[in-house]
Amino acid sequence: MITTTKHNQTTISKKVSLDGVGLHTGKDVKLTFYPSKSNTGYVFKRIDLEGEPIVEADINFVTNTERGTCLNKNNVTIQTCEHVLASLVGLQIDNALIELNASEPPIMDGSSKYFVEALEKAGIQELEAKRKEFVVKNVISLRDENSGSEITIIPSDEYQLTTMVDFGTKILGTQNASIASLSDFKNDISSCRTFSFLHEIEMLLNKGLIKGGDLNNAIVYVDKPLSNSTMEKLKKAFNKDKIKVKSNGILDNLTLHYTNEAARHKLLDVIGDLALIGTKLRGKVIAIKPGHYINTKFSKKMKDIIRNSKKNDIPEINISSKPIMDTTKIMEILPHRPPFLFIDKIYELNDDMVIGVKNVTIDEDFFKGHFPDYPVMPGVIIIEAMAQMGGILVMSKLDNPQNYLTFFAKIDKVRFRNKVHPGDTIIFKCSLLGPFRRGICHMQGLAYANGKLCAEAELTAQITKVK
Repeated sequence: MITTTKHNQTTISKKVSLDGVGLHTGKDVKLTFYPSKSNTGYVFKRIDLEGEPIVEADINFVTNTERGTCLNKNNVTIQTCEHVLASLVGLQIDNALIELNASEPPIMDGSSKYFVEALEKAGIQELEAKRKEFVVKNVISLRDENSGSEITIIPSDEYQLTTMVDFGTKILGTQNASIASLSDFKNDISSCRTFSFLHEIEMLLNKGLIKGGDLNNAIVYVDKPLSNSTMEKLKKAFNKDKIKVKSNGILDNLTLHYTNEAARHKLLDVIGDLALIGTKLRGKVIAIKPGHYINTKFSKKMKDIIRNSKKNDIPEINISSKPIMDTTKIMEILPHRPPFLFIDKIYELNDDMVIGVKNVTIDEDFFKGHFPDYPVMPGVIIIEAMAQMGGILVMSKLDNPQNYLTFFAKIDKVRFRNKVHPGDTIIFKCSLLGPFRRGICHMQGLAYANGKLCAEAELTAQITKVK
């Protein structure tokens, strides 16, 4: 169930930058956090590419989870995004623009610590819109039979996480880590660094990865004898004259922050990967042997569950109350006129959502030719009414809306669930699925009648100024 909390959404107060190298690319990179508006979430921007394209932190853009979570939208890539996202979630910052001049954020020390410090330096600012979250009412689980990894979320009063890891090695066996609240993230989790085993390091070096790695940004557990050839590879890769193994089985002289730092870092990764759901969670996550693959699969499952719950969340409208727009007001915004105006009243309108109604009567023009002996409202008319709702949402953001027209660019994921008959009242809800950019608007439309979802669609509209 999606609920609006008493807390306002947040962003940062001013921009702040960090410099470093990408773990796998080895390239110098500058990352800058910028303040962002309500309901925009986390968005990456590649200023090193033509047009400065953006990639939303969305689970639908995940393309690779090998040694990190990789996003790709229209062939624009963001690598290893999870540490940056974990820092934003951990500080309960809801909206931020993350600008990069390379494909990968700087690895820093392999944790979220420096991102947290930078964000705190920038300051946190409240926005006007309220924070929304998905309240977990039932147990939701996902298991990967091949790896034995499993993630479960159960009801809880707030967002909590537990990770349980078992690496099956003598040097690093079973570990657990937990946080009872995101307020614990900064002190207990943010400084925990990424780690790897020696055999994985060799494999990554052979694949040409971890070009930006050194012994200060990754804990290396030595799970096999260190041969002379491996020693030489590591010296070259990490630019060290000497390589040695300490008594605790860790390569070189790195000191652990916690005895269970590996499990704590896995918890950090879970937070970052679950940020890709795009909706705050109220529930307790229990992750057994987590990794980026299972984390992102669970995120996809949760996003689908949340989307379906939104569809079944029928808006509550007092039909007898005064609407914020009647037909006369609607015609001041939309160019449509009877008999092709299919929205009667608007009851709610904000920055990202509109709710309105259509009273279906037997004297509608389309009933004269569409199954006159068994009158059913045509599905295409329902979709057109839905699009008009979207037009109201978009046009309400413009000065002088009478100077603009909205045209369909795409209709996707259309489903008709239940029939609509004369005498029914359709409740329409249309919500933005992303920021309104360059005259293009992507929306989700839902139509309810008789207490049931009767139609749904994703609509893309283009806004054009009248010549």
